[in-house]
Amino acid sequence: MSISIEQIDLLRRRANVGYKEAKEALEKCNGDIVEALSYLEEQDKIKPEKECAGNSDFMGKVKRLITRANKIKFVISKDKKTILNIPSTLAAILVIVAMPVAIVSLIIALVTGCKIKFHRENGEDLDINRKIDKVTNVVTDVKDKITKEFNNA
Repeated sequence: MSISIEQIDLLRRRANVGYKEAKEALEKCNGDIVEALSYLEEQDKIKPEKECAGNSDFMGKVKRLITRANKIKFVISKDKKTILNIPSTLAAILVIVAMPVAIVSLIIALVTGCKIKFHRENGEDLDINRKIDKVTNVVTDVKDKITKEFNNA
């Protein structure tokens, strides 16, 4: 009986063995894949599948976190015009990679009267927006006081 490459490939995938082992097992079992699997199992030649890092619990949690975070948008707007609208994961990466630039940019946005918000995909506001509004109000008050002192001097 002639053994085809398709049979060898199928047995290789199922038993996680090399071409030589798959071919030999199929030849001993006259091309019967089930018999070849049994033969390899009896010989303790079937290797367990290698678990890649992408299938671990930790990686699964990271993937779910990134997926959820991508549904939240980081938005900077001024006078009801959107200046920046990016996924929060990208905003977090930018903060990590370019922390000083990100901090200076946020301060400039607050001082120039821009609104900073986080929105879900469906447009729903998040609780953190109330805290951001408080910070925005404090910055605006300080800016107004400095402007008033500067104009009075």
